[in-house]
Amino acid sequence: WYQVNVFKRLFPGIEKFTSQPWAAKLTDVQGLLALGAQTVLDVGVLSMVYLPTFYVFKAGVFSGTMDPMQWVASGLSSWKTNIASDAYDVVRVWGPADLVCFSVPLWLRLPVRHIVSFVWTSYLSFIRGSK
Repeated sequence: WYQVNVFKRLFPGIEKFTSQPWAAKLTDVQGLLALGAQTVLDVGVLSMVYLPTFYVFKAGVFSGTMDPMQWVASGLSSWKTNIASDAYDVVRVWGPADLVCFSVPLWLRLPVRHIVSFVWTSYLSFIRGSK
Protein backbone atom coordinates (compact mmCIF):
# COMPACT_ATOMS: atom_id res chain seq x y z
CA TRP A 1 0.00 0.00 0.00
CA TYR A 2 2.63 2.53 1.00
CA GLN A 3 4.65 1.88 -2.16
CA VAL A 4 1.78 3.31 -4.19
CA ASN A 5 -0.04 5.82 -1.99
CA VAL A 6 2.81 7.20 0.10
CA PHE A 7 5.45 7.01 -2.62
CA LYS A 8 3.18 8.95 -5.02
CA ARG A 9 3.27 11.81 -2.51
CA LEU A 10 6.98 11.54 -1.75
CA PHE A 11 7.99 11.16 -5.39
CA PRO A 12 5.48 13.18 -7.46
CA GLY A 13 6.82 12.16 -10.89
CA ILE A 14 6.52 8.41 -10.49
CA GLU A 15 3.27 8.06 -12.40
CA LYS A 16 4.85 9.67 -15.45
CA PHE A 17 8.02 7.59 -15.05
CA THR A 18 6.21 4.27 -14.65
CA SER A 19 3.95 4.87 -17.65
CA GLN A 20 6.87 5.45 -20.04
CA PRO A 21 8.33 2.76 -22.30
CA TRP A 22 11.52 1.16 -20.95
CA ALA A 23 13.76 3.05 -23.41
CA ALA A 24 12.36 6.40 -22.23
CA LYS A 25 12.80 5.42 -18.58
CA LEU A 26 16.53 4.94 -19.15
CA THR A 27 16.89 8.58 -20.23
CA ASP A 28 14.60 10.09 -17.56
CA VAL A 29 17.17 11.29 -15.02
CA GLN A 30 14.61 12.57 -12.50
CA GLY A 31 12.67 9.32 -12.78
CA LEU A 32 15.82 7.24 -12.29
CA LEU A 33 16.75 9.29 -9.22
CA ALA A 34 13.26 8.74 -7.80
CA LEU A 35 13.58 5.02 -8.62
CA GLY A 36 16.83 4.85 -6.67
CA ALA A 37 15.38 6.80 -3.75
CA GLN A 38 12.31 4.55 -3.59
CA THR A 39 14.54 1.48 -3.59
CA VAL A 40 16.77 2.83 -0.79
CA LEU A 41 13.75 3.85 1.28
CA ASP A 42 12.06 0.49 0.84
CA VAL A 43 15.20 -1.51 1.68
CA GLY A 44 15.54 0.64 4.82
CA VAL A 45 11.92 -0.03 5.83
CA LEU A 46 12.37 -3.75 5.21
CA SER A 47 15.53 -3.89 7.31
CA MET A 48 14.43 -1.64 10.16
CA VAL A 49 10.65 -2.31 10.38
CA TYR A 50 9.74 -5.54 8.59
CA LEU A 51 12.55 -7.73 9.95
CA PRO A 52 12.06 -6.80 13.63
CA THR A 53 8.31 -7.32 13.20
CA PHE A 54 8.92 -10.73 11.59
CA TYR A 55 11.06 -11.84 14.53
CA VAL A 56 8.61 -10.55 17.16
CA PHE A 57 5.73 -12.44 15.52
CA LYS A 58 7.91 -15.53 15.17
CA ALA A 59 8.73 -15.32 18.89
CA GLY A 60 5.02 -14.96 19.66
CA VAL A 61 4.22 -18.14 17.77
CA PHE A 62 7.17 -20.30 18.85
CA SER A 63 8.30 -18.99 22.25
CA GLY A 64 5.88 -21.02 24.35
CA THR A 65 5.00 -18.02 26.50
CA MET A 66 1.93 -15.79 26.50
CA ASP A 67 3.88 -12.72 27.62
CA PRO A 68 4.02 -10.16 24.76
CA MET A 69 6.96 -8.40 26.40
CA GLN A 70 8.91 -11.65 26.16
CA TRP A 71 7.99 -11.91 22.47
CA VAL A 72 9.32 -8.41 21.86
CA ALA A 73 12.52 -9.04 23.82
CA SER A 74 13.15 -12.38 22.12
CA GLY A 75 12.21 -11.09 18.67
CA LEU A 76 14.42 -8.01 18.88
CA SER A 77 17.26 -10.16 20.19
CA SER A 78 16.93 -12.47 17.17
CA TRP A 79 16.78 -9.47 14.86
CA LYS A 80 19.97 -8.02 16.38
CA THR A 81 21.71 -11.39 16.05
CA ASN A 82 20.72 -11.82 12.40
CA ILE A 83 20.65 -8.23 11.12
CA ALA A 84 23.96 -8.41 9.23
CA SER A 85 23.07 -11.47 7.17
CA ASP A 86 19.40 -10.54 6.88
CA ALA A 87 20.19 -7.00 5.70
CA TYR A 88 22.58 -8.46 3.13
CA ASP A 89 19.79 -10.75 1.90
CA VAL A 90 17.32 -7.84 1.83
CA VAL A 91 19.69 -5.88 -0.42
CA ARG A 92 20.37 -8.91 -2.65
CA VAL A 93 16.70 -9.80 -3.08
CA TRP A 94 14.79 -6.56 -2.66
CA GLY A 95 17.28 -4.21 -4.35
CA PRO A 96 16.80 -5.74 -7.81
CA ALA A 97 13.14 -6.60 -7.12
CA ASP A 98 12.42 -2.99 -6.12
CA LEU A 99 14.10 -1.67 -9.25
CA VAL A 100 11.64 -3.74 -11.28
CA CYS A 101 8.69 -3.15 -8.96
CA PHE A 102 9.12 0.62 -8.93
CA SER A 103 9.61 0.73 -12.71
CA VAL A 104 6.46 -1.07 -13.81
CA PRO A 105 3.16 0.80 -14.22
CA LEU A 106 1.50 1.63 -10.90
CA TRP A 107 -1.36 -0.81 -11.51
CA LEU A 108 1.21 -3.63 -11.74
CA ARG A 109 3.31 -2.54 -8.75
CA LEU A 110 1.36 -4.38 -6.06
CA PRO A 111 0.99 -7.68 -7.95
CA VAL A 112 4.75 -7.72 -8.58
CA ARG A 113 5.34 -6.80 -4.94
CA HIS A 114 3.07 -9.56 -3.66
CA ILE A 115 4.78 -12.24 -5.73
CA VAL A 116 8.25 -11.21 -4.53
CA SER A 117 6.95 -10.85 -0.95
CA PHE A 118 5.57 -14.39 -0.98
CA VAL A 119 8.89 -15.81 -2.22
CA TRP A 120 10.87 -13.63 0.24
CA THR A 121 8.75 -14.54 3.27
CA SER A 122 8.92 -18.23 2.35
CA TYR A 123 12.71 -17.97 2.03
CA LEU A 124 13.10 -16.09 5.32
CA SER A 125 10.82 -18.54 7.12
CA PHE A 126 12.80 -21.45 5.70
CA ILE A 127 16.23 -20.12 6.71
CA ARG A 128 15.12 -18.69 10.09
CA GLY A 129 12.21 -20.96 10.95
CA SER A 130 14.13 -23.42 13.09
CA LYS A 131 16.45 -20.88 14.71
